[in-house]
Amino acid sequence: MKQFIIGENEAGQRLDKYLKKLLPEAPGSFLYKMLRKKNITLNGRKASGDEKTGAGDEVKLFLSDETFDKFAGSGRSSSATGGLSGPSPAVIYEDHHVLIMDKPAGILSQPDASGAPSMVEYVTEYLLQTGELTEEDLRTFRPSVVNRLDRNTTGLIAAGKTLAGLQELSGAFKSRTVDKYYLCIAAGCIKNEKNLKGYLHKDHKSNIVSVRQFPEEGDMPIETQYWPVKNSPEFTLLKVKLVTGRTHQIRAHLASEGHPIVGDPKYGSREQNREAQKRFGVRYQLLHCSEMNFGKRTGALEGISEKVIASPLPEIYRIVMESGRTQD
Repeated sequence: MKQFIIGENEAGQRLDKYLKKLLPEAPGSFLYKMLRKKNITLNGRKASGDEKTGAGDEVKLFLSDETFDKFAGSGRSSSATGGLSGPSPAVIYEDHHVLIMDKPAGILSQPDASGAPSMVEYVTEYLLQTGELTEEDLRTFRPSVVNRLDRNTTGLIAAGKTLAGLQELSGAFKSRTVDKYYLCIAAGCIKNEKNLKGYLHKDHKSNIVSVRQFPEEGDMPIETQYWPVKNSPEFTLLKVKLVTGRTHQIRAHLASEGHPIVGDPKYGSREQNREAQKRFGVRYQLLHCSEMNFGKRTGALEGISEKVIASPLPEIYRIVMESGRTQD
């Protein structure tokens, strides 16, 4: 017999969904059969599976160890946290429900088919190391990140540490009520702020997007605002606000204006990128998610209410901007 107590991260969901997470390899027919035969009970009573779980509820599974292990799968191994190398991304902000880390270049935001470690694995590993999660917790709850940055874009990644935090944080980002600002170094001297609008067309085969002034079928409207922070004869440090959030939006929008981001291998100039690598050691696009403004929040996000979370710029930005005479 196995006994489980419903915790904060499992509460509020249907019992059958909880059981499916607990026993991911079990067919639904098997779970419902066990419920009907009272081989799975909720608080000592027969259950149908559509009950909503509450914190402190007791779930008992009258199954053999062999059957449980067969349907439980491999547990933590599917989280791919083993073998993470190098220093962990820095923690910028943390409360009971929310974790915000500083993503370095070269790390995926979320897992993909390559199997390379992503920020999801780093978040999970951090919570395991600090005791916020246990191996057993991972059977029924997986922390996750709610915003995406390209592999070589650096900066703030927000994650939900609890189910409530993940749900409310995800909702805030989807509704675009969290203001996100980026800093980047663009080629050329830009002196005036601008509000860019257009339509984004994506070539799915090449995973490259282009900006159009007039839409065609499938194109998505985009809007990007920027303000020059510092100029040199060659480069401009820009503060950018994503009004919409589309794939490669900032990179493509600036390139369409003739000011590609320095080091951008997809939308920048090969000649300029080779020169930036030779002079400064630039090996990726200089685009950094630098600030998140959360505004007034309640519920699981109350701890981050009215906070502005900021990430320091990597040193390479100072090196590039100080390469020539600057104009504040």
